[in-house]
Amino acid sequence: MTEFLLAAAIFVLGAVALGLIRVLRGPEDADRMLAAQLLGTGGVASLLLLGVANGVKAVGDLALLLALLAAFAGVAFVTGSQRPGPAAPTRDQDPDDREARDKA
Repeated sequence: MTEFLLAAAIFVLGAVALGLIRVLRGPEDADRMLAAQLLGTGGVASLLLLGVANGVKAVGDLALLLALLAAFAGVAFVTGSQRPGPAAPTRDQDPDDREARDKA
């Protein structure tokens, strides 16, 4: 049974490694964040598998902490994506024109 759990943990870590490629190359920020969530989920799964295979119960606490951090990262991404960014100046506007900025 231990060999099966270790093989499953290695398989999950391989999937997490593939997700790391998406984090690095992802075309959009949302793709990168979803891949980061995959890292969190896969990390939790592999930690739990390794903890059960080796009989170390403290690994469960570490997995719980990783799951909590992944959830906070997701909430921070959604909160940050809903904020309006600073408006970029257009070419027609003079950045030193204080009168136009005061009217806006």
